[in-house]
Amino acid sequence: MSTGAAPASGLGRESWGPLLQLAAQEVFDTMLGSGLTVPLEPAPEGGLDITAMVGLAGQLCGVITIRCSGDSAAVMAARLLGTEPDQASHEMWDAIGEICNMVAGNFKNKISGLSHGCMLSVPTVITGGDYRLHSLADEEALQLTMAFVGSPVIISLQVHS
Repeated sequence: MSTGAAPASGLGRESWGPLLQLAAQEVFDTMLGSGLTVPLEPAPEGGLDITAMVGLAGQLCGVITIRCSGDSAAVMAARLLGTEPDQASHEMWDAIGEICNMVAGNFKNKISGLSHGCMLSVPTVITGGDYRLHSLADEEALQLTMAFVGSPVIISLQVHS
């Protein structure tokens, strides 16, 4: 995974979208053997019933989330474990949490000065789609809509001071 570090100061925030996308693409390529693609049309957000969250604390405070369907999470688990999706469905919560953790770690390592100046929380995974996340973010979430094996995956970063 490349470093491609950007400055940690607020001046570098405009580069965080491409860095988050690169971090996610590298993790999906390396760990799941399948890259993320940018969908040509907006993906429907219905059916995204698995949400993984990893908190950021230190020089950068906030949360990174990955939302996907249960089927996509099962494929992720299967690819991590080298098995079939129906055999890995019981591991999908750990898998999506670990993928989110790796994306968060790769992202913070791409921002100069954050490698050791920002800690990550243990991943939290929510199942079900009937919830609202209320964050103390300073601004709108940076949100990327990607596709993993043809299914939508939404990756977001919410930052607060």
